[in-house]
Amino acid sequence: MSEPIRVLYFAWLRERVGVAQEEIALPEGVATVTALIDHLSARDGRHAAAFRDRRTVRCAVNQEFADLSSAVRPGDEVGFFPPVTGG
Repeated sequence: MSEPIRVLYFAWLRERVGVAQEEIALPEGVATVTALIDHLSARDGRHAAAFRDRRTVRCAVNQEFADLSSAVRPGDEVGFFPPVTGG
């Protein structure tokens, strides 16, 4: 069995999903951030609501900014957060 991934949720994503983090076994065929979001969204309505508008979600893989086509592997840490603005 492969090492699970840790998924972190920040700000309003955490509120919608209902947890700050979770560990999941990476399903076979899930190799990108997009595929991970698809998998998470199919799990339940809370995840589906959090990822409804993917344009408002940013991500990091192993604490490095990533895009939706970035690879995800067993043992990775994937964080999801809203866009950050400064001023």
